[in-house]
Amino acid sequence: MSGPLAIELRGLRKTYTKGKQVVTAVDGLDLEVRRGEVFGLLGPNGAGKTTTVEICEGLVVPEAGTVRILGREWQKGEDAALRACMGVCLQETKFHEKATVRETLELFAACYPGGRSAAEALALVSLQEKATARQSGLSGGQRQRLAVATALVGKPELLFLDEPTTGLDPQSRRQLWEVVRTFRAGGGTVVLTTHYMDEAHQLCDRIAVVDHGRVIALGTPAELIRSLGAEHFVEVDVDDMGDRLTARDFEALPGVQACEFSPRRVVLTVVSVHATVPAMLRLLDQQQVALQGLALRHATLEDVFVHLTGRHLREGEKE
Repeated sequence: MSGPLAIELRGLRKTYTKGKQVVTAVDGLDLEVRRGEVFGLLGPNGAGKTTTVEICEGLVVPEAGTVRILGREWQKGEDAALRACMGVCLQETKFHEKATVRETLELFAACYPGGRSAAEALALVSLQEKATARQSGLSGGQRQRLAVATALVGKPELLFLDEPTTGLDPQSRRQLWEVVRTFRAGGGTVVLTTHYMDEAHQLCDRIAVVDHGRVIALGTPAELIRSLGAEHFVEVDVDDMGDRLTARDFEALPGVQACEFSPRRVVLTVVSVHATVPAMLRLLDQQQVALQGLALRHATLEDVFVHLTGRHLREGEKE
């Protein structure tokens, strides 16, 4: 996939001062987002992804670097035109509790003379039946679909979604996924931050993993998973092995790329399940270690993330 760029960032840098400490949020970051793709930004809390998105949205001014959005730079005379081309949906959006869904969208539509009507925006997110409902009567999923509708009412070319499905039930999440797919199918570009690995895998054409203010991995979901060097995990629960077996014994098994070892549990990263599992079972039998549980699974984006950063997405302090 190639083509013109929706976002081009070069040497981006941004620091914040907290008391006497200077915190580097973005550290020389380079990034390209192509037009017409759903691009995912993943990273632990504090990695710099929110600051990067806010710079792209024109909310934060970087100390260094080049920012080009839809072929333009944030500068006087361009700001209004750029903002008219973008839609932004935050993780949580507060609306007037007594306003109806239609009234809320009509208010936003009034800001975009050439945009969509409230009825068109309602149809995009399948909220027609809630047009006369007040905010206080909406579920969490319906509120979030309304927030996405307000971001789409101006007919944006570029849509920013900041953890749009956090806290939603599975059905509401999938309804929002369909909204994203429909927007992309119409030629739109999406930048998505999320803590859900299945969401990133389902929606994103490409993903950048960000940590310490830099991009540390970039590619399609399949490319990132292949970068692990193995596509399968074997998870083994046993009786206490004592000193009968060590990590080295498991690492020596055929097809094993990596081993996480404890006396009662072993997780093997393997190239070939068919070669590794029989050999492992023979090893346990020879050392008279009782097998309590055995699970096989494919490598996931979560595995990629932990491999790259050494921590899970929800660990760390807030950005």
